[in-house]
Amino acid sequence: MKLILIEQPSQEAGECIRLAIVRQRYNPAGGAERFVSRALDALRQTAGLEVALLARKWEPLVGVRAISVAPFYLGNVWRDWGFARAARRVWQREGFDLVQSHERIAGCDIYRAGDGVHAHWLSLRRRTLHGLGRLALTLNPYHHYVCRTERQMFLDPRLKLVICNANMVKDEIQRYFNLPEDRFAVIYNGVDTTAFHPSLALTHRVAGRTKWHIPIDAPLLLYVGSGFERKGVARALSAIVAHPDVHLLIVGHDKHSARYQRLATQLGVATRVHFCGAQADVKPFYGMADGFLLPTLYDPFPNVCVEALACGLPVLTSTTCGAAELLENGVNGWVVDALDAPALSAAVGGWVGARDRWKELALAARKTAEPLTLERMAEKLLTHYRVLLNNLPQ
Repeated sequence: MKLILIEQPSQEAGECIRLAIVRQRYNPAGGAERFVSRALDALRQTAGLEVALLARKWEPLVGVRAISVAPFYLGNVWRDWGFARAARRVWQREGFDLVQSHERIAGCDIYRAGDGVHAHWLSLRRRTLHGLGRLALTLNPYHHYVCRTERQMFLDPRLKLVICNANMVKDEIQRYFNLPEDRFAVIYNGVDTTAFHPSLALTHRVAGRTKWHIPIDAPLLLYVGSGFERKGVARALSAIVAHPDVHLLIVGHDKHSARYQRLATQLGVATRVHFCGAQADVKPFYGMADGFLLPTLYDPFPNVCVEALACGLPVLTSTTCGAAELLENGVNGWVVDALDAPALSAAVGGWVGARDRWKELALAARKTAEPLTLERMAEKLLTHYRVLLNNLPQ
């Protein structure tokens, strides 16, 4: 689908609108990075739009001008501060029409709040800590830096639009920073609904389960993601203990993977849990699974949830996951408090108990994802760009 950008009064005839997208680094397993890659791929096909990416490093992107912004640093505070300072200098020098930042940098025109509200994340994190852990969190200079920078960005008068990937995030920003309603746009993450499709099961279910030694008829839940602690791998392991037929596939890298493998052994589920590591292509794993499990403590809107839905997998996730807005208990998934272990186990039990309705659940999951195409995501972004450009001073 080719998207046509309507010519703007603020642009000279024949000129392209020059958009800069700012994201510090690329992690192939990162949801935010995958969103940016997908958005760039959709936007670069748009007539009348010239897209540049400002980043320390990124994957090769055809049709997108990449500008390296890689100042030296030591430590995470210096890293983020140095990148923000250098990126701001670049976009001021280049004179872009619009700057859309995916990092907390004051002075951008558009901020895409893919990482949520850091202050809110810290409040949720404290729920899982006690004593010295809470004290360390409170004293950590990086968190103070991020919260201060976040507030400066949201209150900067140059910020014209905040793109949220869920209403949950919009509500949090309004609660913490009191921004007006007209400053927001809620645009769910898009997904390639052709590549992520229930037909993946035809190719991968038998071959994949054979490879990973999983019984063909076993109820199989899939977890995909890095950051095992935040995204709830320990909670996922505990949730399947009471359901002896359920297997769990864990796809993703974490430096503490061995700790979670030991926990699986301690819980008596090691023979039913399959740690697959990071994978360049996750589609075969969606094709192997019957459902998707992500008991995350905080996730603004994980790409993996919409990918799972597009593949026809009901999603079991938490109330602090933005994708929960798309779910209805027992229809296309289940939603519980991430830290309510009995409720999470009961949700797994509800999913297993609904096995005679799995085809119905799969159809409902797929139907939920079908409107969330990359083309529609790009159209919504472009609509907001047009509005902003019409309101720019001449």
